Amino acid sequence: MISAIEIYNKPDFKYREETFAILAINAWELLLKARWLKDNSNKIRSLYVLERVNKKDGSPSKKLTVKTTSCGNPFTHGLEYLGKKLEEKKILNSLAKQNIDALREIRDSSIHFYNRNTLFAIRLQEVGSACVKNFVHATKSWFESDLSRYNFYLMPLAFVRSNTNMSLIDLNKEEANLVRYISELDAANDPNSDYSVSVNVELTFSRSKANDALAVQFSNDPNATKIQFTDEQFKNKYPMNYETLTEKCKERYDNFIANPTYHKLRMSLLGNPKFSGTKKLDSDNPKSLKKDWYSETVFNFFDQHYIRKH
Repeated sequence: MISAIEIYNKPDFKYREETFAILAINAWELLLKARWLKDNSNKIRSLYVLERVNKKDGSPSKKLTVKTTSCGNPFTHGLEYLGKKLEEKKILNSLAKQNIDALREIRDSSIHFYNRNTLFAIRLQEVGSACVKNFVHATKSWFESDLSRYNFYLMPLAFVRSNTNMSLIDLNKEEANLVRYISELDAANDPNSDYSVSVNVELTFSRSKANDALAVQFSNDPNATKIQFTDEQFKNKYPMNYETLTEKCKERYDNFIANPTYHKLRMSLLGNPKFSGTKKLDSDNPKSLKKDWYSETVFNFFDQHYIRKH
């Protein structure tokens, strides 16, 4: 897993997503085998695939023998078998199992097809970040092994590129099938679980006193570097319009009235990106009307002016 992460985090490594998927799946199979051995008194034979062979007369033998590879080594149970069995025993979390399934599909696609699209890289980042998180948690839970001495994270900047807002239409058939499959698995995500199918990776800015922190600031300078929200990102940051905000205030406060005082307070938040954002109703029309939207952080402001309900 460390090898997978180190390769992924190289500044300019071609085939980074495919290589990460292959190595990370290898890491998970070895971890599942280790857990299987732990639960089977460390008997290596418990990992072997058994089969019936025919007798010299052609009739099937009642005795099971170890299946062997072409070079004569024992054939062991693989990732799918062990994952299913450990999930059935409630040892492997179902979300972790689905994440492994998603990563395995990425691995198979990486081996059999050429993935050229940016959306593939983004989905790998989301699935891969969850994979690393799940791996660390499972290792600590199963073996009390602390991996904090390693840099177990995927660098968010490793996949930031231009034109990342792609659709399935832009993908070839194989890539589209893979992305659709992962999106279907995403529905199982539980924010309260220690495990995830995938995680959203976002680049955010915050205040820092570190000497080597990258300094940025909001600017009206047209020559400044622009950071643009997608429609989905804007909606996530500013989910409330005027009507929704007003209704939530009515539900939240005992002494709330939608009067001029409220409107004055609300208007004072406009223009502050911490509390509000303005968006065109038609983004393609430069003359389109605009509408104000509000973030959940506005309640930190209103809590100072109204009495919360108990």
